[in-house]
Amino acid sequence: MRTLLTLSGLTTVIVLVFIVIGFIRGLEHSLTASGDPQVALLFSLGMGENLEYSSIPMRSSELVAASVSGIKVFNDRKYVSPELYLGTQIELPDQSQSSMGLVRGVTQSALLVRRQVELESGTWPAPGEVLIGTLVATKLGLTDQQLAVGQNVILEGRTWRISGTFSAADSAFESEIWCRLDELQQAMKRQDLSLVAVTMNSPADFPDLNLFCKERLDLELQALRETDYYQGLKKDYGPIRMLAWLVVFLVSGAGVFAGLNTLYGAVVGRTRELSTLQTLGFLRRAIVISLIQEGVLLSTAASLIAALIAVFLINGVAVRFTMGAFSLQIDSISLLIGCGVGVLLGLLGAIPPALRALRLPVVDGLKSV
Repeated sequence: MRTLLTLSGLTTVIVLVFIVIGFIRGLEHSLTASGDPQVALLFSLGMGENLEYSSIPMRSSELVAASVSGIKVFNDRKYVSPELYLGTQIELPDQSQSSMGLVRGVTQSALLVRRQVELESGTWPAPGEVLIGTLVATKLGLTDQQLAVGQNVILEGRTWRISGTFSAADSAFESEIWCRLDELQQAMKRQDLSLVAVTMNSPADFPDLNLFCKERLDLELQALRETDYYQGLKKDYGPIRMLAWLVVFLVSGAGVFAGLNTLYGAVVGRTRELSTLQTLGFLRRAIVISLIQEGVLLSTAASLIAALIAVFLINGVAVRFTMGAFSLQIDSISLLIGCGVGVLLGLLGAIPPALRALRLPVVDGLKSV
């Protein structure tokens, strides 16, 4: 019973470690998967990473397509996507409570530029319809059934029908609601854009966009590689990631103390047994090594059980975040760190009680109850 309780306690601690590491890896994966090295973003000067507050003229997309060389072309159609991007309150018709969501007004050119986007169900939105990302329900705190194809949502004072759902290779786009650009502009009474996304033939063509922004000072544009944009977001979330690693350290430390208490109790409960072994001729060094082996064996078994729980129950679980939502990622690095922490817990937790067994006199040990 004591061994089972020790195994259960260590497993619980290691599962908590896996959850925190999965959060860190999921956040990093979402930001990394969102950037395309061939895509560049054009938006207002001085906006930093705040695309929601960017405002550029509607004609910017046409001017970029006509003036910049090196833009990818397919069937005489250039890979240029004018987009209106904002955060707004979203609610269901039968609920008065609203949640903040991310909405992107797009044209069909967005499917050329956003290559990771795939339609999972339904159709491309017609007038009065929206397309829902697979993580929008998590972002809004709703169920998938409430945002199923055919249901309605209310945003910007209008009711929109859900025409379909899309995925985007675990990128940040999965937390967004997409609708037709012209309809979103009408609903918001805006004629401008937030950004223009452009796919270049190669990253080497990016200087042409920079030159265009410098020549057209009247547009007040800046160009940024999409990968650099999400790398900037990753730096902004650096303190959160550091805090998460601190949580891993604290949970691991708590696990060490829990292991110490448990293994101390195990040694105290087996005092007569250990003293009897010494009386029979077992060296104290051999007994100490045996106790450490037991601790490491228990922690290794707990690590394997926790890893199975993490892979089958935690991996892919969606969580809400300021940038939208993302899925916890239990990848090879997560498994390596989690199992390493688990084995370390067993090793560090077994050494102090093992040393206590060395110091205890044999006669006192035989008399203990």
